[in-house]
Amino acid sequence: MSFAVSQFDIDEGSPYGIAVADDGAVWTTLVHTGEVARLASDGQVRRYPVGPESCKPSIITRGVDGAMWFSRNGDGHIGRITADGSTSAFASDTDSAPFGLCEGPDDAMWFTEMAANAVGRITAEGDIARFGVAHSDAYPSFITAGPDGALWLTLNGANAIGHVTTDGGISMHPLPTSGAGPVGIAAADNAIWFVEIGAGQVATMDVGFAVTEFPLPDRAAKPHAIAAAPSGGCWFSQWATNSVGRITSAGEITEYPLPETASEPHGIAVDGRGAVWVAMESGSVVRIEDGGR
Repeated sequence: MSFAVSQFDIDEGSPYGIAVADDGAVWTTLVHTGEVARLASDGQVRRYPVGPESCKPSIITRGVDGAMWFSRNGDGHIGRITADGSTSAFASDTDSAPFGLCEGPDDAMWFTEMAANAVGRITAEGDIARFGVAHSDAYPSFITAGPDGALWLTLNGANAIGHVTTDGGISMHPLPTSGAGPVGIAAADNAIWFVEIGAGQVATMDVGFAVTEFPLPDRAAKPHAIAAAPSGGCWFSQWATNSVGRITSAGEITEYPLPETASEPHGIAVDGRGAVWVAMESGSVVRIEDGGR
């Protein structure tokens, strides 16, 4: 299968998180300028300030209300933006460093707080509840809704995967590889898939918490984010090798180079047609799609 690669310049700001909206537009956070950018289907880019430059918008995702929601890692807020650029922000805790964010199964958004060792729940109206992780340096990172009606998150500092019920009950499940450093996480194939940035592996955990790990061809690739593919398996970014990878449900891995060196790919998303979108901190967004389309 051949793949076509397109690159869209965002310029300054360092694209970091990325997500696809209901209307097909692609949104990316600009972590160093306090903005988010919207890439329309015609390639037009619009940038929107969402807070002070130091607010560090990080992860962005479609929200329960159809708007785009994002974490502000630098100033303890959760932000929201509509298609026309209207913004709002909800304060959690100034020093909590919110990061991972996802739509929950309970009509609320769920997020991680890296510095506070906590998981948060926020309603569409902005009401926030927070739940502590029983580990002093868990470093909660990415979070996703699982196939079992609960939330799953990577605990980078605890070398574990966390499982959170919608009433706030949290359990921790250690990984078999020491120093694996789990980061990105996604639900696919009725299981949870995640990347181990410290071990250079992609792994899966079933709902019974059994883990299977798949080593990457380059164990120093530093996989960062992961997203489910509509056809099964997942796509993931490889920060240290300027490439993305695809892993099938059976664990077969294929890698695809990105069009520039030192691109620092971070966020990754897959749209409804199966096209892959990658946020490159060097200043652009890349689309990878089946060249036969």
